[in-house]
Amino acid sequence: MKTAPAAASRARGAHRGQRSSSGLDREGLLYCIKVFLGVRVILAIVALATVAVMPHAPAGGLDLGSAGSIPGPVGVPGWPAHEITAGWHNLFTVWERFDVLWYLRIAAHGYATTDGSAAFFPLFPLAVRAVSFAIGGHPLAAGLLVSNGTAFGGLLVLYALTRKELDEGTARGAVMFASIFPTAFFFVAPYSESLFLLAVLVAFWAARGGRWWLAGLAGAAAALTRNIGVLIALPLAVEAVHQRLEGRSVRTMLAGLAAATGPVLGVLAYLEYWERRVGDWLAPIHLQTGWERKLVSPAFTLTEGTRDALRFLGVYPGGYHTLDWLIVVPVLALAIYATVRFRPTYVIYTWASIAPPLIFIFSGRPLMSFPRFALPLFPVFWALAKVTGHRRAWRELALAASAALLGVLFVLFVNWYYVF
Repeated sequence: MKTAPAAASRARGAHRGQRSSSGLDREGLLYCIKVFLGVRVILAIVALATVAVMPHAPAGGLDLGSAGSIPGPVGVPGWPAHEITAGWHNLFTVWERFDVLWYLRIAAHGYATTDGSAAFFPLFPLAVRAVSFAIGGHPLAAGLLVSNGTAFGGLLVLYALTRKELDEGTARGAVMFASIFPTAFFFVAPYSESLFLLAVLVAFWAARGGRWWLAGLAGAAAALTRNIGVLIALPLAVEAVHQRLEGRSVRTMLAGLAAATGPVLGVLAYLEYWERRVGDWLAPIHLQTGWERKLVSPAFTLTEGTRDALRFLGVYPGGYHTLDWLIVVPVLALAIYATVRFRPTYVIYTWASIAPPLIFIFSGRPLMSFPRFALPLFPVFWALAKVTGHRRAWRELALAASAALLGVLFVLFVNWYYVF
């Protein structure tokens, strides 16, 4: 009498396994949609409210003498910044801030050889240009479509990869923590972070599934999106060797090592463009002299960053140092946790991504770049989801702290305060 129900149960189980073989099931899809839409609705409300209560300044800022100054819109060569004005258009125009102007300028008019635009890698502005053309020539709208579309895709792949590697609870936690990370507003604004995260996640998802051709293409896309994308070659190569040690064939390992050249080829393609245009392979580096960066040791960066965070407590604008530090310290702690808990592939990716903002810094604010570079560090979100997974109070505290920092930084960002 129990044979038929047991067979039916096995059939349902097999059906569920087949349905979710990619790592993404219906429940996961709905969860990602709810988180994605919920965060964006909240940010839209905050944006409309904050531009209505924060003081505005004309382009270039407003000097208040001994009382300090109020920052204002700052344009870039070929793309002026617009002053804040009243109206519902702020739902969209609040996202046109800082580096967004560079991306929109490049998307609309291309690169220039006399400014620092070469520092912005080409895939994101190319995608914006393509979408802008398709919708009739609206770069800002196109930028928002590209960034939000790739951000949603990134959440789906993050959920799928996490569920396959770990478990469903960690997948949900990772999606939530990624969505409310203190700098997660860069996933909404027309920045390259969302496209970069999607490319990285696809590369790892494909590599773990043995789809090395796709891993190589995604790695190349990551390298064409951000300057640190070339570093994806390291974890892809490690994964290829690791799979060989786990018993996969030599042919599989060779396919993986070939895929690891994808990010390198992506960077070389961009450098070749500048070689042909100005006769300088390293133009993206040489043309960045105006960005005032210098090479130091990570120990120096962390020491100076900690010193500044404590020295300027309560002193404007010293709070920026404190905000940086409040993000850097937990991320480093979670990275250490990830090192001892997760696959070497993800450990290499984490530390390879952490190193650049710690050794290539802005002297006046050593930790300034770190919070933005940390945004695509999905193993950190895994670690946070794991640490808080069975401790409800800890998870609620982590969510509240992250959301609070997101709120503070987002308010500064939309009102032209120099966040990152």
